[in-house]
This record gives sequence, C-alpha cells and structure tokens, in this order.
Amino acid sequence: MTLQLAFDLPSGEAFRRADFFVSAANAQALAAVEAWRDWPGGKLVLIGPEGAGKTHLAHVWAEMAGAEVISAAKLLETDLHHLAQRPVAVENADRIAGDREAEVALFHLHNLLAGRGLLVTASSPPRDWGLGLPDLLSRMQAAGVAQLDPPDDMLLSAVLIKLFADRQIVVPPNLIGYLVSRMDRSFAAAREWVKFLDARALALGRPVTRALAAEVLDLTDGR
Repeated sequence: MTLQLAFDLPSGEAFRRADFFVSAANAQALAAVEAWRDWPGGKLVLIGPEGAGKTHLAHVWAEMAGAEVISAAKLLETDLHHLAQRPVAVENADRIAGDREAEVALFHLHNLLAGRGLLVTASSPPRDWGLGLPDLLSRMQAAGVAQLDPPDDMLLSAVLIKLFADRQIVVPPNLIGYLVSRMDRSFAAAREWVKFLDARALALGRPVTRALAAEVLDLTDGR
C-alpha cells in the first residue's frame, strides 16, 4: 500500500557500506560491485527498480574505488576530461535515452575512462533504454550487468529498525511486520513511513505503535 503523502527526505543521507544491509535481494549485486577490479572492460551496469538501493550501492563503490558519483543528466554541464581523472559512477543512464547530446557525452566519458572504472545505474538492461547512438549502445551492452531486486521482508525490516533507531525511537516488534506487509517495497517508502510516523506521534503526544500505524493507513486510504 502506498503512503499517499509527500515528504522532504533528510539531506544528509548515509550511504556508507556499514549502512548497506545485505539480503538475498542484493547480495549478488554487492558481490559484483566489490569485485570491481575484475569487471570486464572496467565497467558494470547496475540495474534495479526504483528504491532498490542503486544509489546507495553506487556510493559504496565510489568509496571503495575513489570514484565520483554523477547523474547522467548532469554530464552536459560537466568537464568530462576533469571528471575522468578518477573512476565514475553515472546514475540513471537510461533517462538520457533519446537526448543525442547527453548520449554523446556518456559515450565520450566512457572512452576517456578507458577501462579505469565506470559504474552505470539504470532501471533496466541497456538494450531496453532506447538509445539512439549505436556506439554507446554497443559499449553499454559490452558491460557486465548486476541486478538489484526489490527489498525482501528481511531487508525492509532491518532498514525500518535502523531508521527508527536513528531517530532514537524504540518500536514494538509487531509494528515492523505490520509495516512490511503493507508498504511499498522500497527504501524510499520505508523512509517516508518512519518520518511520518515520528511526526504524527510527536503531534499527538503518543508513542510509535502498530495502532498509530493503523490510524495512518486509515487516514491515507481516505484521501
């Protein structure tokens, strides 16, 4: 069930390796990223649905490899020669498909890096992006692919517990299972639920409980 409210997420989000919880949904992708020195051609395409942890894992790799993280949409505003002095993680590369100049910029960055470390994130494999530049398509299709699946119950539970703990909130065990069974399966949804329940509890002067979560569900369902 989707929480039908919009919230401002914290600006200083933690993307450290210690904050990356491992489960069956992401273990293979994490292993592929950690083996970055062995990537064929020095590049990897990391794919997965929205909220599966691509950005977090891109930053985990950036810390290991001394890499820069940049959105594909920002490539046209960037000095590519300067950027390519270190490994690079390019996020949301599939979103520039059809933008000829942006595709050319990613192609040039690929060539400037010359196999020294390029991680590209997207929601699907390169063949499905709709790229109009054949040379870029061939380069992306030559990269290895690692896939992140939507968070499973174990992973979502661990993330929720940590998010509550970060706010110094101790919650009853039955709340976590209740949320996991009803929320969208993404880290973004977990952050939204924790933030909203915290704010709601403070406003009402009540603890964060399963009963409060049920009331929030009733509230959002009625919108």
